[in-house]
Amino acid sequence: MTAPRASPTMAVLSMCLLCALAFVPTLAAPVGDPTPAQQEELTLLFHGALQLGQALNGVYRATETRLREASHSLGLYGQTLGFLGQELSHGRDAALKLRTNLLEMQVEEDILKLQAEATAEMLGEVAQGQLVLRETMQRLETQLRGAWLGPANQEFEALKARADKQSHVIWALTGHVQRQKQEMEAQQRRLRQIQER
Repeated sequence: MTAPRASPTMAVLSMCLLCALAFVPTLAAPVGDPTPAQQEELTLLFHGALQLGQALNGVYRATETRLREASHSLGLYGQTLGFLGQELSHGRDAALKLRTNLLEMQVEEDILKLQAEATAEMLGEVAQGQLVLRETMQRLETQLRGAWLGPANQEFEALKARADKQSHVIWALTGHVQRQKQEMEAQQRRLRQIQER
């Protein structure tokens, strides 16, 4: 494990402090040999300067470590915000696509509803015509019941059976159109509920 490197600024400050301390005794001391008390003061002064330098270096390193951690945390926050922004953008795109699909489905449902209504109206007209035809045939049957028709009687019976069959088909188609209309109305209600959500 390598020791952390001191910054150039800290090295310069330490050197300045040591130089200043080295020159202080020569300026303040009288000419001659220093006394043991002065040497002890000088040792204490150097020791204090060394402790101060070590403390400043420790504070600098702790501050540098905190700044690195804060920078790393800011990077993580930035990445998280970027990820959340992407997710939000994807959510908006999905919501827009869903809304577009719902509108397209609504348009298709409206077209189908109009077609079903037109078909129901046509079937109603055909059913009305069929009813008129049946009434006419019943009237003819009543008029001709007593008369002998020969081959025309068979033709009349075939025509009557055909009219009954058509009437049954129209009744079935009308019921089918009604069911289809009810299903479309239920689907439109479901679409409205989805749109409201």
